[in-house]
Amino acid sequence: MSLFKAREWWSTIVGNKEEFDQGCLCVANVDNSSSVQDKIIVGSYMGFLRIYNPHPIKPGHAMQAEDMLLEVQLCEPILQVEVGKFVSGTELLHLAVLHCKKLCIYAVSGSLGNTEHGNQYQLKRMYEHNLYRTAYNMTHGPFGGIKGQDLICVQSVDGMLMLFEQESYSFGRFLPGFLLPGPLTYSSRTDSFITVSSCRQVESYRYQVLALAKDAEIQETEQQKIGSGKKLVVDWISNIGEQALDVCVVSFNQLVSSIFVLGERNLFCFKDNGQIRFIKKLDHSPSCFLPYSVSGTAINTLIGNHNSILHVYQDMTLKWATQLPHIPVAARLGKLLNLKGVIVTLSDSGYLQCSYLGTDPSLFQAPKVEARNINYAEYDAEMNKLQKIIKEVRKIKDILPKSEKSEDFALGVTVLPDLDSVSALFPIYLFIVLLVFTESSVSKTVVLSAFRKGNYLPADLEGSVTASYNTATGAPRVAQCTFRLPLRLVCFPAQPLKTASQKLTIDTNKPTVSLITLFSDFADQIDEDQLNVLGFQLLAGSRITLLASKTSQRYRIQCDQLEDIWLITKELTLRLEQHFGRQNCKDFVCTFSGPIPLQDYFDIIDHHFELRLNAMKYEQLLAERAIQFRAIERCLLTRFKDKTPAPLQHLDTLLEGTYRQVIALADAAEENQAIMFQAFTKLKSATQLVILLISLWQKLSADQVAILEATFLPLTQNTQELGWEETVDASISHLLKTCLSKNSKDHALTLFNQLCIPKDTNRLKKHITLLFDRLAKGGRMSLNTDLDCQQLMLLSGKLHPG
Repeated sequence: MSLFKAREWWSTIVGNKEEFDQGCLCVANVDNSSSVQDKIIVGSYMGFLRIYNPHPIKPGHAMQAEDMLLEVQLCEPILQVEVGKFVSGTELLHLAVLHCKKLCIYAVSGSLGNTEHGNQYQLKRMYEHNLYRTAYNMTHGPFGGIKGQDLICVQSVDGMLMLFEQESYSFGRFLPGFLLPGPLTYSSRTDSFITVSSCRQVESYRYQVLALAKDAEIQETEQQKIGSGKKLVVDWISNIGEQALDVCVVSFNQLVSSIFVLGERNLFCFKDNGQIRFIKKLDHSPSCFLPYSVSGTAINTLIGNHNSILHVYQDMTLKWATQLPHIPVAARLGKLLNLKGVIVTLSDSGYLQCSYLGTDPSLFQAPKVEARNINYAEYDAEMNKLQKIIKEVRKIKDILPKSEKSEDFALGVTVLPDLDSVSALFPIYLFIVLLVFTESSVSKTVVLSAFRKGNYLPADLEGSVTASYNTATGAPRVAQCTFRLPLRLVCFPAQPLKTASQKLTIDTNKPTVSLITLFSDFADQIDEDQLNVLGFQLLAGSRITLLASKTSQRYRIQCDQLEDIWLITKELTLRLEQHFGRQNCKDFVCTFSGPIPLQDYFDIIDHHFELRLNAMKYEQLLAERAIQFRAIERCLLTRFKDKTPAPLQHLDTLLEGTYRQVIALADAAEENQAIMFQAFTKLKSATQLVILLISLWQKLSADQVAILEATFLPLTQNTQELGWEETVDASISHLLKTCLSKNSKDHALTLFNQLCIPKDTNRLKKHITLLFDRLAKGGRMSLNTDLDCQQLMLLSGKLHPG
């Protein structure tokens, strides 16, 4: 039981399932009573306006009926309520209610009623302003130094400040560089409006600057519609680096004032000129705040957070912390029944509470613990058991816990051997995902389909299935399973070709296996006289020929495109490993004697890089044409708004021509983007083929192959901001500088902190060639930093290729 709680003085639930925000609460003497007692005004998004005059109640008791002075439903949702001197000719307080499309000023008055019914209150509308723009929030004050009157400034959703001088509309101005509306307040000492823009900057605009920017020739109604006028100049800007929840100005006196901004993680305090007085980092996510001055020498700040705690700060020092029964979205101070400093808080669901800060002694007493004899022998045995468990845990080096033998959930994938009968031209394979719950022995089957997307080959046939679930104890778990789609998804049997421009030879240490045995799914169309040759026709590529030597232990794959060889070569090595694995042959290996087709690989890299450069050119041209298009539009709008008609001087023709250029450039950029995506897929296929050949050539271990794959395939998707060329170049440079370094000069390789698209691919191709040369001379990749022995052996020539 906490000692520091907000002591409830009065509370109630406002409405039924209504929503509220920080602008829906106001505390003021709205009825201008002679006792100068504040009333609580609450407006809701459902359009209800309620005024309360609370009286203290006992905890647990309901609100008295006479505490609600007025309840009325207005026409539109209420965004904000404020009290001020809004009616000309009098200094009485009136109520301003902001709707989405309307600003209404009301007078609240009460009259003595009969004994049974008590006093009666009425709401009289004094005047209203129809808004041509959707309102967001408002602020009020003596704009321009007017005494005895309060003017209103309404901010629209599209960034227009609409100023109203009592019953008349004054002018409207657009905020420069506006994107999204933010909190708004007024500083009477500097006669300025302070807001926080979507750029996370606190901005201040002087009222005189707003007023002087008005164009005198434009009528008020037209001014309110189009908001024309000269460009505003900001008085000062301060970057806070985060979004703001609210902003407030508090003055000690006429000489000193402070601007408080409540951010998502910090509380900022500024001087009038924008200089920062202090910044307070908040421990919890704030929900509302209220700066106020009591003594005239210091400023206190109430800050409510999403942990239902209300903090009281004096500058940067925490003075009090109290627990609330709800999360406040608005907080105010008021004088209720001669009780000063009552804290009024409102939640988003309508919990309204008046409380005060204080401490009450807790009446709870902890029960006495029964005395019992301590068995030291049992304690020692338990301590020894726990120490043994701790010692065993320290021996385990794995960060992640190992999977237990009896899992709660098992995941399996079965790929059906036959194609779907929907279409023969576009193969569709069905694969079954089997989910088994071992505790309850319940299984569930999910049937999914796989088909080729786009008119190009995929870079791989491997897939993965991930399932998330909760155990019986409620612990979250994730199960994963990998599978491989059939080769028939991307190709079908065809007649082999005798000649091809690309040829690769895979050597083995075992006699060649019949292709009918290896590729039984393609055996239905193999002639008996061609048992050692097989043809594959890719659905979106070229024709590939696979030959098995009769006299040697070699397999040859030939094709006209380097990247198309990848899938067949990978499938061949996998099926050979599976074939000899079923025969319990553990010494089977595949090798490659070279050479690595680097030049053809570089041609694929250059093609992909050229498409990236084209994308940059299209983007630059689109930006230039868009600027030209907007400039022509501004000229045309100026001509159309001019009261004196003037010839267009072929601006309409220029606008239409520019529009066609923009559309043509956009279509060309979109087409280039599609081609570049296909080129990146081909680049990944060629890269995986090169990695496979290097691993077979140099007999690299699984760890070294993983390093190569991470180096050459760092991206799953190519973008203009981060492309394949610069990323791979940085990775290879790091390898050449560390584990594959040959001498001290290699440490001087330039490593850029910021990756950007290069001018050409010469540097990348040079580093790739150097990497292959180091591997050919016996260099090995490792993530360890202790590589001095290997470097010495490289320098002395003790490491030989192969």
